[in-house]
Amino acid sequence: MDLQQCRSRIDRIDEELVALFCERMKVVEDVAAYKKANNLPVLQTDREAQVLERVSRLAGPEYGKYAEALYISIMNISKSRQNTNIQEGEAEEYRQLLTESLERSRGRSLPAAAKVACQGVEGAYSQRACLQLFQRPDIRFLKTFDDVFRAIEQGEAEFGVLPIENSTAGSVAAVYDLMKKHRFYICEATRVKVDHALLVKPGVRMEEVKTVYSHEQGLAQCAAYIAGHPGWTETKYPNTATAAKFVSETPDRGAAAIASDLCAQLYGLDILEQGIQDAKNNFTRFICISKQPWIFPRADKISLAFTLPHRVGTLYQLISQVAAHRLNLTKLESRPIPDTDFEFMFYLDVEGSLYDQRTLEFVCGLHQSLDFLEFLGNYQEHAK
Repeated sequence: MDLQQCRSRIDRIDEELVALFCERMKVVEDVAAYKKANNLPVLQTDREAQVLERVSRLAGPEYGKYAEALYISIMNISKSRQNTNIQEGEAEEYRQLLTESLERSRGRSLPAAAKVACQGVEGAYSQRACLQLFQRPDIRFLKTFDDVFRAIEQGEAEFGVLPIENSTAGSVAAVYDLMKKHRFYICEATRVKVDHALLVKPGVRMEEVKTVYSHEQGLAQCAAYIAGHPGWTETKYPNTATAAKFVSETPDRGAAAIASDLCAQLYGLDILEQGIQDAKNNFTRFICISKQPWIFPRADKISLAFTLPHRVGTLYQLISQVAAHRLNLTKLESRPIPDTDFEFMFYLDVEGSLYDQRTLEFVCGLHQSLDFLEFLGNYQEHAK
């Protein structure tokens, strides 16, 4: 049998498989209706184990494991379909939130001028991110990330701009931890090119430097450079620009800051060396948050926070559902939940838009398979 004949035979088999798959999915809808009527959960662990054992036995020792892998995918698709059917009514409030957000946001975009809260002082990278997102922002600088979240919650600012992830040092843990504490929505995001410089008081020479001040991310992004100066002491500061301001005010000539060259101009400092970050292509992602959800028409990334049931394979099953809906998973991270016994909050980013009805149904349906689900936002991320 030549290749073309093999392919023709596979095509005929696929036609039968697809027909049987569709027939199976119609029965799945009947199962969903029964579970909904009888208030039964979608996940039936014992039943899944029985199905996997049965198909493995039917396929025999040569193909048993492959059959199990196939049916794990089929059952994940089936559960996703059941969730979509069952969640109607049970997650109506959640669906209503997203639907109203879509209608309110349709045809709109981030305003050119707005009151915006940023952490730090003038010259911070968050200021640069803010200027990339807004044409005429009225920026209010606050001391901590927590202050930015609070300003949004209390209506003191329309939007807040916060760093969420760096291409070299990874996620900004403090912001992720505060996400569990505050109620907010991501409505836009942008990337800022980070170029760090070593800043000192006027006239200070390299050999005089003893202590380097910067945000923990700035220190991490320049770890190799700092390691090349074994006599230096690292001191974490709330913000790179705040560190530069401190160096300009302290009488200590041995103090230096890792910050942007703009901070040198703003605070009258000398630049001893530029481009000291370990990776030359060093970017930080900033999110723009608001009190109410905005889903602007060009939104192409969805962020969710969730917790999982303590059962084997639950994370795999969720990822399988994402793949089954042809959504590209771009980030998955876990953070420990305080005051719990090794429980974690997961943060997930996928490419997609809730203007697509199938994606909207998928996100709403996740309520049935997760212990907790929080919609963080559907937004566009600008790359500059």
